[in-house]
Amino acid sequence: MKDYGRELRVADHLRESLAEILRHEMRDPRVEMVSVTDVRVSRDFTSANIYVSSLKVTGDEQQQELISVLNGAAGFLRSAIARHSTMRTTPRLAFHYDLLVEEGPRMGALIERAIAADRRTAAADDEDG
Repeated sequence: MKDYGRELRVADHLRESLAEILRHEMRDPRVEMVSVTDVRVSRDFTSANIYVSSLKVTGDEQQQELISVLNGAAGFLRSAIARHSTMRTTPRLAFHYDLLVEEGPRMGALIERAIAADRRTAAADDEDG
């Protein structure tokens, strides 16, 4: 049986630890203002996919550079997590840019437009019928 509670606790611990390490221990200016938005841990706890976003990143090229920097520092970050943790093993880290953070407002606007169009159609049908 799968222990979702443990996976969630480990993911939360990794998210909090990484946020703290990125803020206080990593000296690379390219990772300033990076937010850890989600962490997904494998079933066997050997790897974790880390999703990040940044207010400083404006395009695909900067996203790729940020992810490259973070994946290049994955060993350092993994060691730092191990120092701050009581976990038996620390998962391998793989960083990904979280596109949902940027797509969310756009999707919200599309939904609002669709709702407004439905209301206009319903109002027109009421007038006709």
